[in-house]
Amino acid sequence: MANLARQLRVVDYFTLGWGTMVGVGWLVVMDDWLSRGGCLGGVLGFAVGGALLLPIGYVYGQLVSAMPDASGEVAYTARVFPRSVSYATGWMMLLAYFIVCPWEAVAIGRIFAYVFPTLDSFALYEIGGRPVYLPRLIIGLALTSLLTILNYRGVRLSATFQNWTAFGTLALCVVFAAAGASKGSARNLPPLFTHGKFVSILLVWQIVPYFMTGYESVGKAAEEANPDFRHDGFFIAIATAILVGIAFYCSVIAAVAYAAPWRELLGTNFLTATAFQRATGSRWIVRVILAAAVLSLVKCFNGNFVASSRLLFAMGRRGLVNSQLAEVHRMNQTPSIAVMCVGIATALCMFLGDAILVPITEVGSVAAALGWFAACAAYLRIAWSVPGKVVAVVGATVAGAMVLMKLLPGVPGNFHSYEWMALAVWVSLGAVLARGGKRSPVHTQT
Repeated sequence: MANLARQLRVVDYFTLGWGTMVGVGWLVVMDDWLSRGGCLGGVLGFAVGGALLLPIGYVYGQLVSAMPDASGEVAYTARVFPRSVSYATGWMMLLAYFIVCPWEAVAIGRIFAYVFPTLDSFALYEIGGRPVYLPRLIIGLALTSLLTILNYRGVRLSATFQNWTAFGTLALCVVFAAAGASKGSARNLPPLFTHGKFVSILLVWQIVPYFMTGYESVGKAAEEANPDFRHDGFFIAIATAILVGIAFYCSVIAAVAYAAPWRELLGTNFLTATAFQRATGSRWIVRVILAAAVLSLVKCFNGNFVASSRLLFAMGRRGLVNSQLAEVHRMNQTPSIAVMCVGIATALCMFLGDAILVPITEVGSVAAALGWFAACAAYLRIAWSVPGKVVAVVGATVAGAMVLMKLLPGVPGNFHSYEWMALAVWVSLGAVLARGGKRSPVHTQT
């Protein structure tokens, strides 16, 4: 039986974790972030929400080092909980990763249409009042095909691609943020909060799990570490991804609010690009922003593709879903069947168009937080030291709060009909597929 290739280094795990976390939300839904919390509310929401993820990141660092298994949360929970719990946890984390793939495939069409408005033509149909355009669909399907082939061919090729796009995104973002800061004004910042201070921060904090999901994807590729890899490198990559993610989101929100009177721009297409164009009076900065967005989108898409395909592969290996998903390509040493399944499913979901974006954000937040809660609960049972148990309790409390504030009625920003519908579809699909799996021995690479 072929094994997965072992070629990844610390820098590869960092770009996987950070790259999976940061997509194009900072361009596509910046108006939503600012309308939720305002300038300071947005910054504090991401800063507080991101900082609260550090205990969870510590738990993951310890678990990945102790159990370098591609199934991640499935393996951690299987040590201390029944099989049904580990399956449910893995299925929800699969949602958290996979659901980003069609999000990014749809978003790439929106970005290109901003530059080439003629792409908003040949509407095929409407979903939720939003048309699905053929040219946008073709662009998204082309990108999905490219990443499917890339991940089918080998993890080293995918990792190198991830490194270039991640560091390219950071470099371009520094360029446009510096240019905007030189032309902006503090007079543009108010209102600092769009609601009361607490509610403003809370509304932003609710979406942090979705936009900062990804640091734990490091564990999904743990079996592909270079033979000389030190296990403490997993925690280093995870912690660095969280900290850089916090700094990135807070900096972009502050830079956009400083560059132009953002309240006047709410409702405009790509508020981030519009704000910087108004500040500089030039189109060149829009091109830089869109170039950064394309790189960021592709790396986020690729990172989530890697994580979801590895998790699906590992669940097949454990017999939680169809065992054919555990097949490893003999020459490429990649989970070829799982890769193809993720690619095909992404392409099919693309046909839902823009209407999927908001529900995906909300459901993805809950799915990720549920997975984090389960991992912390498992570590609480496994950890032998008192400090370790304390950190696990803190992490579980944070993750549990993130779940409850989306599910409990009466809490601002809680689930509505579309979100409940999307969650119900995913749970039902998981229940059906669970019947197709059968218990099998687990073989991991160490």
